[in-house]
Amino acid sequence: MEKTMAIGTRDALIQTAEGLMRTKGYAAFSYADLAKTVGIAKPTIHHHFPAKEDLGTAIVEAYIDRVRRDFERIETNSSEVVARLEAFFRMFRASTDGGLLPLCGALAAEMSALPEGLQKITKRFFDIQLKWLTRIIEEGIERGEIPLGCGARQKAFTLLSLLEGSSFIDWATKDGDVVDNGIIRLIIEAA
Repeated sequence: MEKTMAIGTRDALIQTAEGLMRTKGYAAFSYADLAKTVGIAKPTIHHHFPAKEDLGTAIVEAYIDRVRRDFERIETNSSEVVARLEAFFRMFRASTDGGLLPLCGALAAEMSALPEGLQKITKRFFDIQLKWLTRIIEEGIERGEIPLGCGARQKAFTLLSLLEGSSFIDWATKDGDVVDNGIIRLIIEAA
């Protein structure tokens, strides 16, 4: 109960439910699980989020806001394209520390079972990441820092796919074998 009072009930619900979504999956956790973890009654959850889809949408929207702020910080802190991509890599890896799956990767794994609104916002989040990565890589191509090769969009897609995929393999094997930031050079230099 102390956690709820310190950060506010709504925020505690969002943070806790995000963790449950990233460890159990959207379909596998219930409001009863959430109420028990946060230490409140189920009606309190329904007061803040009448439907589970409302909660899921709030979680992804909050996550998108954090990622957008991270993108702004990355661009402010470095003008070099490779450094920006390496910062994205570190940001992505930090988000999966502690045995968590990437939020939207976890949702994408359940895409056909998600409510339509969550399907749309999950797709939107992937689009946001791919557009940002594509734009950063295009800048690198224009500046001559990155060879054109297969093109900025394909390089962005490959990078995001490798990061998402490696996190799922690590999740399944629990070996701690994950790609390192050398993958950035490999992808951007690819034909």
